[in-house]
Amino acid sequence: MENFRRKTPEEILHSISKLHRGTLKIYIGPVSGSGKTYHMLREGNALKQQGIDVVICAVSTLQRPETVEQLGDLERVPSIHWRNGGTEFKDLNLDALLERNPEVVLVDGLAHRNRPHAKFPTRLDDIKFLLSHQISVITTVNVYELEGYTEIAQRMTGIEAGATVPADTLEVADEVRLIDVTPETILNRLAEGQFKANQEASVFKRGNLGVLRELALRLVAGDVNGSLNEHRVEMGIAGPPGIAERILVSTQYHWNGSIYIRRGEQIAKRLGGDLIVVIFRNRKKPLSKEASAFRRSMMKLTRKIGCELEELPLRSRRNIPAELVRYAVRLNVTRMVMGHTKHTGWQELLHGSVVNGILKKTKNIDVFLVADRAEHEGERILPAKSRESAQFEKYRRLSEQEVAERISTITRGKFKVYIGAAPGVGKTYTMLREGNDLLKKGVDVRIGLLETHNRADTIAQVGGLRIIPRASRVYQGVTLEEMDTEAVIRSGPEVVLIDELAHTNVPGSRNRKRYEDVLEILDAGINVITTVNVQHLESLNDAVEEMTGIRVRETVPDSILRLADEVQLIDVSPEALRQRMKEGKIYALPKVDQALDHFFKTGNLIALRELALREIADDVDERLESWERKSSLRGPWRRRETIFVCVNATPHADRLIRRGFRTAYRLKAAWYVHYVHIGAMTEELRKRLDELERLTARLGGTFMIHEGRRSKQIAGILSSKADELEATQLVIGQSKPSFREKLRNGSVVTRLIRLSRHRDVLIVADYDPNLAL
Repeated sequence: MENFRRKTPEEILHSISKLHRGTLKIYIGPVSGSGKTYHMLREGNALKQQGIDVVICAVSTLQRPETVEQLGDLERVPSIHWRNGGTEFKDLNLDALLERNPEVVLVDGLAHRNRPHAKFPTRLDDIKFLLSHQISVITTVNVYELEGYTEIAQRMTGIEAGATVPADTLEVADEVRLIDVTPETILNRLAEGQFKANQEASVFKRGNLGVLRELALRLVAGDVNGSLNEHRVEMGIAGPPGIAERILVSTQYHWNGSIYIRRGEQIAKRLGGDLIVVIFRNRKKPLSKEASAFRRSMMKLTRKIGCELEELPLRSRRNIPAELVRYAVRLNVTRMVMGHTKHTGWQELLHGSVVNGILKKTKNIDVFLVADRAEHEGERILPAKSRESAQFEKYRRLSEQEVAERISTITRGKFKVYIGAAPGVGKTYTMLREGNDLLKKGVDVRIGLLETHNRADTIAQVGGLRIIPRASRVYQGVTLEEMDTEAVIRSGPEVVLIDELAHTNVPGSRNRKRYEDVLEILDAGINVITTVNVQHLESLNDAVEEMTGIRVRETVPDSILRLADEVQLIDVSPEALRQRMKEGKIYALPKVDQALDHFFKTGNLIALRELALREIADDVDERLESWERKSSLRGPWRRRETIFVCVNATPHADRLIRRGFRTAYRLKAAWYVHYVHIGAMTEELRKRLDELERLTARLGGTFMIHEGRRSKQIAGILSSKADELEATQLVIGQSKPSFREKLRNGSVVTRLIRLSRHRDVLIVADYDPNLAL
């Protein structure tokens, strides 16, 4: 339901000015050859078929057959050719375009510099001129051609951009679409002669392609987060937006202040979030000489790492929790970082506990307590194999199990996953198109399972691909069809296309889930290309529910995505996706209104798009680190981490397990889930613990149950087990015991925090659906 907030005069003027201006759409990609021009031309043809007046000018196909084919019968307005040295360039012919006055112009190379004495110095200026004359423009750019990202790309890859555009260019655009492409695909296109590397040869190294791809994903994710913020303001929605993290470090002018800021910086980098530092200061009392020195060094540090530092007035220690929570809510903070208290239990009772006060007042904000272990803070490296260990590995004799695993990896089929933010983005369409491209090259490609949902564009892409018939199964008197896994393996194609990876098979099928069928087919040496939506990843289940209010029932373990040789994102803007929905291209028309008002709400689609972009960016970063990259966009982490998750039998336990997995995955750490049982074991409790154990195992962790006699022993048992495992980080939930329970047994969380001052503690916030999007 739309919000009825009255627009400000500025908002009204901005909306009116947009009516007298053309629309700008930018296709962004990591490098040349990623398919930006191809998709731009394809969209131009689609617009022309809808009766829109479209022309092209200064479009460079570089004679790539697929791209040339997309020119179709699009009208070309001649560009102005000029030479600089031995290189020929094309400028937009502004006079000819104004005279022709089309509705849309397709133009390549947003970062292009015009010839000397041209009307405007850059193509971006040309485009703004056309927009002011109510001519819409669709154009292309590479990520390393955006200022700010140019410097990062040069530092990490050595690549220099010939021309650039201002960093805020994407903010001018009405729509930005990422063309994601894996390094493997780019290198295959290069090897097949689909384009030439020319002067950009250094770009086309596998590691550099990965870095540029990650840059593009994170850039667009940041742009999407900005769109989500604007949407939430328009709708009058409060609370932390999307999945982008905002880390708030609360510290003092002490010797450990810089440690907390550095730790906050690490967390912010690892999670791709913003960092804010706040310090409570009593203005009535002058700082000591020592505190002044710490203040100068901390101010210098925050300037260096590019974060904000704000001083808040300190009225009394007991007011700190309430003021800190108010400040965090106002800034949409998702996680607070602070140190463990040094006070004893009696001192906390007498003076109050800042941490306990915060935990009582926070909703949807995690609290991270930094361990007192400053002497170890210098040991920080990338969590990747060192060159020394790699050299040692050459000479180490493999065990029989390791030999078997290496052989299975060699004989196993290749696995590619197309992932999207929501149904209808074009995953199946793209999978079929790739299948037909492979078929043209003589590869034996067949369809193992296809769900077209009667989408005409998707059905048209089947082309010459042969379909392996499905198997029929009777369930509760109804005949249902599933993929015939045995038939797929028996027919032995080189590549099989399998839709909807997260699907649950009919009871009685050979495997319970389709991804298990896929694993079996891969083990048979058959290559698989498949599709999945980001909301089906197991560890994101809670995040998706928090953002959309919808619990996704069909999930796949995150390990399936990590198992893939290639993961490619199909990116579509929420506006375009909703338009497809309205046109009946995703669901049948009777279902359209319900879908638009529920899962396909604009805010949901923006948030899911950001989630998909950041998830694939993290995946790219992990793969780059596994190739022993020397530097990381997400920054270094400590060498050895062990994550210890403490759960009870409440529904919140699933959420803690998923959070433990994601924390461990980001840190490349071992992780364990522990439960302490008190009293008799009922059948209902046993079933619940079995569920938690299955979830932990599915995500790759270890689940353990311990026995205790009294509730007061729980914290001691968990702390002791964490010490045995040399855990570096505890993950626990917020505890809200009743006054009577607290009086009788105390708070497990409070006691556990007190026993864990030598390790980091992540206290996962209670989820309040009233603050969700």
